[in-house]
Amino acid sequence: MRHTITLIPGDGIGLEVSHAVQQIIGAAGVDILWEEIPARAEIERRGQDFMHSGVLESIRKNRVALKGPLATAVAGGPPSINVGLRKALDLYANLRPVKNLEGVQSRYLGVDIVLVRENTEDLYSGLEHTVVPGVVESLKIITEKASTRVAKFAFEYARKYGRKKIHAIHKANIMKLSDGLFLTSVRKVAENFPEIEYKELIVDNACMQMVINPHQFDMLLLTNLYGDIMSDLAAGLVGGLGVVPSGNMGETVAIFEAVHGTAPDIAGKGIANPTALLMSAILMLRHVGEREAAARIEEALHLVYRQGKVLTRDVGGTASTAEFTAAVIAAFA
Repeated sequence: MRHTITLIPGDGIGLEVSHAVQQIIGAAGVDILWEEIPARAEIERRGQDFMHSGVLESIRKNRVALKGPLATAVAGGPPSINVGLRKALDLYANLRPVKNLEGVQSRYLGVDIVLVRENTEDLYSGLEHTVVPGVVESLKIITEKASTRVAKFAFEYARKYGRKKIHAIHKANIMKLSDGLFLTSVRKVAENFPEIEYKELIVDNACMQMVINPHQFDMLLLTNLYGDIMSDLAAGLVGGLGVVPSGNMGETVAIFEAVHGTAPDIAGKGIANPTALLMSAILMLRHVGEREAAARIEEALHLVYRQGKVLTRDVGGTASTAEFTAAVIAAFA
């Protein structure tokens, strides 16, 4: 079966890791017609805005996209394209499986946590303004609708994949109305899944507990800001953002992406590690029904890491992007 999938290579190392992943998927025998979006710099040179350059139309049409890293300016500049895509396409659930990759040094072994983050509101609604000079107000938006649907996504995922426990993460002791509404919404959903143990933790305690003993967690359900922070924290337990996948899920479309940065200091040098985007592509392949190919690629990736002979510099090796890509392809069973 042929799949048409939107490819957004991204900025910095995005082009290199995207093309490496394309090679691996192609070698696995998956028939994909890639509808590639030009680099943002090229789009902007044409005088176009990235969000209005046809990218949304392409994703809506194809319903699936693979995205490399996109740069976001800090304290100024245009709004985040990553956030813009999630809001424009109503990608309400961010899925972040975090699991040890054998061969990658980390603080802990046996970590296996799935984080589900509400992806469209909270402080990421972007509703902020200057009240008077020196005073800025940013609005935290929490709705019953968004909280309920992300909770349903998390509990249905747990039921489908045999997860036994979900912790809802909050700060309702302080933000009694906003985080309180989130918890009330989640509790109602939890009642319909009696086989799944449901617990709640205040976010600061959850961060401490994650560092002390991550093995106590199975799934975490979080609002947008807490999810952003704790998903990166969880990634740090297994080696960092370069070895974890991510998927942004909506009712009709999904974007699978690398969540690491654009690494402009090594862009174009041929030494970037495509692992995070490849792992996200594995999630994507399962999403479109290519489970056999996904398993084949995953097994090859794990074999390369277990052997430890052809790894990129960020994980202790000396291999180039091309050498690592070739090693994964050669490891296919």
